[in-house]
Amino acid sequence: MKFGIVFANTGPFCDPVLAVGFARAAESAGFESLWTVEHTVVPVGYESTYPYDKSGRMPGADDAPIPDPLVWLSFVASATTTINLGTGILIQPQRNPVVLAKEVATLDHLSGGRMQLGVGVGWLAEEFDAIGVPFDERGRRTDDGIAAMRALWSEDRATYVGEFTSFTDCICRPQPVSGSVPVHVGGHSGVAARRAGRIGDGFFPAKGSHRRLGELFDLVRSTAAEAGRDPSAIELTCGGNGVFGPTALEEAAALADLGVDRVVVPAFLFYQDTADALARYGDEVIARA
Repeated sequence: MKFGIVFANTGPFCDPVLAVGFARAAESAGFESLWTVEHTVVPVGYESTYPYDKSGRMPGADDAPIPDPLVWLSFVASATTTINLGTGILIQPQRNPVVLAKEVATLDHLSGGRMQLGVGVGWLAEEFDAIGVPFDERGRRTDDGIAAMRALWSEDRATYVGEFTSFTDCICRPQPVSGSVPVHVGGHSGVAARRAGRIGDGFFPAKGSHRRLGELFDLVRSTAAEAGRDPSAIELTCGGNGVFGPTALEEAAALADLGVDRVVVPAFLFYQDTADALARYGDEVIARA
């Protein structure tokens, strides 16, 4: 079982000194990856429903800083050597996929192949309006963008013709260390699970009971098989506060039984006494799981 930390670019870890200390301590404690979150802007008074809290609102204040996920990862990449660098998630349809392919490949190249790209379709319609991207096109734009990025990452002279993105004989350098970057599809819906099965290298549901996770994982696998893909090759990541405290080992084992490859715990659990708290988790959970 791999262990990662999500919401890595939040709270005190927006501070550059604390961010570097946090990343180094996580790497030393045995964490495999850091995962960042994203909102370019949060429109005041938004009416969209946040899907991960009963209140329908994001936790914390609307003006809480959320550094750009790729810039934050680039910053801590230069201070670490082995820990993987993930977006969990980046709102892919809000970004130009040609530019994003360049940014992600550059980070992967400079970090020695440590990049993991988690993508989602987003939920905050008002943010899409501010950026100028139609909210109702976000699913199709995600599929199109993933295919376009993979062409740029893997082809010497890339050509791609899609609904929203098209180019011919384009050279994009540097390319990723391994020829591509793993794309983890985020989301807790059946649509997201099917997208992961069709085109994802991984699936990253943000929430769900064991029963619901099992249903989603089965849907990922069946969709992959229908698409002629190897279901076992799709990496499964999930998180939760349950993988912390006295039940951590039991919860990790239960998730492993569901086929989970990676567990992520939220960064806010380590806001206080960061280095010591990370080291204790490494000794008490990671080393024993």
